[in-house]
Amino acid sequence: MFNKENRKDTFSGILFVALFACAATFLSEFHIFKSLGISPLIIGIVLGMIYANTLRNKLPHQWHAGIVFSTKTILRAGIVLYGFRLTFQSIEEVGLNGIIISFLIVSLTFIIGYIVGVKFLKLDKETTILTSAGSSICGAAAVLATEPVINAKPYKSAIAVSTVVLFGTIAMFLYPFLYKAGLIPLDESTMGVYIGATIHEVAHVVAAGNAIGSVASSDAIVVKMIRVMMIAPFLIVLSIWLAKSAKNTTSSAKAKITIPWFAVFFIVVVGFNSFGLLSLTTISTINAIDTFALTMAMSALGMETSIDKFKNVGAKPIYLAFILFLWLIFGGFYLVKFAITL
Repeated sequence: MFNKENRKDTFSGILFVALFACAATFLSEFHIFKSLGISPLIIGIVLGMIYANTLRNKLPHQWHAGIVFSTKTILRAGIVLYGFRLTFQSIEEVGLNGIIISFLIVSLTFIIGYIVGVKFLKLDKETTILTSAGSSICGAAAVLATEPVINAKPYKSAIAVSTVVLFGTIAMFLYPFLYKAGLIPLDESTMGVYIGATIHEVAHVVAAGNAIGSVASSDAIVVKMIRVMMIAPFLIVLSIWLAKSAKNTTSSAKAKITIPWFAVFFIVVVGFNSFGLLSLTTISTINAIDTFALTMAMSALGMETSIDKFKNVGAKPIYLAFILFLWLIFGGFYLVKFAITL
């Protein structure tokens, strides 16, 4: 990819993706996008998809290596740097109940999603896993982190991201409306836990929590961060499970277990960040760089996604995401009620 012959073209492809990320970052500052909690990551994938289905043939074929590099290496680097947004101390703020709720939501949502997607909807395994991961953990970031572990095609990631963004946006408006209408019988703090445990995107959690109050916002963000921390153990368990499944369904004597090292490094970064050795200014700069890296990855994924591929999958991913959305609303409510009584 970076050998002497094609190094220049690869860098040209990376810079081309970076231009899309710059445009997405600029657009994300518009009031309409900020008010809807739409991050530059989401804008990036939309811009990439628009390009893929209009002017893609105008791109020099040699630049494609730069796009692939953005969907693989830059993506993994972005997930590792995501650890600077978290600390282990944040777990203490919500205590054991917050950990229990987060664990139950992540594990049960993924299991339900996999069973419904593969067994009942007859959806392909990769799209099912990506959509379920996005719904259970943290939306687009979880989809991005899961894609390299299962070697999914970029368009499947784009489909999964589209579904979690759709229902995450609906939840962002629905939860505060139902709460203020008196239809959700929880106090503000518990409502924050409910929001953090069941809404997809971090940005959507922040927006929904702020719409209710400062207490709800604080608790929502902390619980959401615990869910985000579960990306790493989730990916490791997923990798082991996939390897064992492959061993049971093939005649090979051994099935290789691929440890997603970027997930391990993610935990290491969280641990390092927990010592508070870096200034807030430095952390803020790293987070800005990380957001841009993830926006590049999302833009590149969009560039690899054509509408024709969506047609082949149909509406089943939306059905799956909708079922998980209902589960998160109702099942999540009763799980939160159960956990706070422990």
